[in-house]
Amino acid sequence: MALAAGGTAGNIVRLLPKILVGALVLLAITVMLIGVFLRYVMVPITDWMDVDPINFFWVEEVGELLLAWLTLTGAAIGIAERSHFTLTILTHHLPPAAQRAVHILTHVLIAAFGGVLAYLALQVARLNVDLASPALEISVAWLYVAAIVGGLLMVPYALVAAIGPVGVGHTPADVRE
Repeated sequence: MALAAGGTAGNIVRLLPKILVGALVLLAITVMLIGVFLRYVMVPITDWMDVDPINFFWVEEVGELLLAWLTLTGAAIGIAERSHFTLTILTHHLPPAAQRAVHILTHVLIAAFGGVLAYLALQVARLNVDLASPALEISVAWLYVAAIVGGLLMVPYALVAAIGPVGVGHTPADVRE
């Protein structure tokens, strides 16, 4: 699946979100391990030593941010890779022209959903830009920026998929064992 006509810009647009998701997964694993260590190792030690406990409440907020970014960026990547689940219960019985029309309509609707998602997330981010998270004390808008980025990525990915071949990766013949 080529996002651009085989150009370097298209390769970068496809590669950067994948690199971002890979880095976010590694960061999420690291943060969760730190959280487990602080909660189950350091809390008993600080209790035993009768010293102030280590604040680890930031782990939950970082995890929430990472999950939002992973989910929304990953959803866009799934559209670009055409790896989302599809149910072709009726469409494979339609004539090729009707299958093509359903294919295009589906991907245009996905692109519209991405655009609406980005627009609404922008509105919510603007409303929450002055609110700070309790532990990290960063703007809550960063949570909604994930939806903006994910939605904006969905639009071109879905539109490119709309002009691509019908059913690629979704028929039993395309499934590799």
